[in-house]
Amino acid sequence: MFTLIAMIMYFLNIFFMKKMFLEREKMIPLECGFNMMNKNLLPFSIQFYYMAILFLIFDIEISLMLPMIQKLYYFFLNKWLILFTAISLILIFGLILEWWKNLIKWDYY
Repeated sequence: MFTLIAMIMYFLNIFFMKKMFLEREKMIPLECGFNMMNKNLLPFSIQFYYMAILFLIFDIEISLMLPMIQKLYYFFLNKWLILFTAISLILIFGLILEWWKNLIKWDYY
């Protein structure tokens, strides 16, 4: 019953609040209330995007590794070493792969 009332209210809102007149000037994007005078913007650097993704990946992996160091007392030493080595190897192989594919190289335009 509640869902039916919510749907009726939703469709009534769409019906009554429908914009009747869509003018051309209202449909264009504005920059702080005025049209941009200079249209040549610098393109977004894809290297910056790669570096941001790499930072997030390594930051998450390091944040997963830090509690492991604190909980060393509760783990068996051999299981802890295997897990820590596996995570470290994944990080190192990922860094080598990114270096090999030249994702870390920063190009200046």
